[in-house]
Amino acid sequence: MSSFPGERLGLPQEGTRSVARFGRRFVALIIDWLVASALAYGIALAVTGSTERISPSHPAHQSLVYGLWVALMIIEVPILGGTLGHRLMGCAVTPLAGGWPGLWRPVVRALLLALVIPALVWDSDSRGFHDKVAGTVLVRTSR
Repeated sequence: MSSFPGERLGLPQEGTRSVARFGRRFVALIIDWLVASALAYGIALAVTGSTERISPSHPAHQSLVYGLWVALMIIEVPILGGTLGHRLMGCAVTPLAGGWPGLWRPVVRALLLALVIPALVWDSDSRGFHDKVAGTVLVRTSR
């Protein structure tokens, strides 16, 4: 049994390279969802040409937001090392061995996150099932 998240992974208890805690993750998720929502609104506006026809509660609009959210994770993680929300919250997605996450890890991670349940199943290192399968961990990049 470890005394703090990340100890079994050889990560520090606090500061840079420590496991990102729930608060940072949650705020990053909200930021990423807002970015996807803004993009979906812009796309819908471009397609319909009118703000009167865009209902954020419409299932098609929500599906577009959801799809954009997943796509942004797949695109941003290999390029930025995390999503925009992660980066703004001082976090990064990193493989356990370190280095660049590559192309397959973000795809696996995003598709599992899209299922929601894997993100709700955590281990003692605060890694969701999506991170375990992808061999990644969300770490802090700043104090």
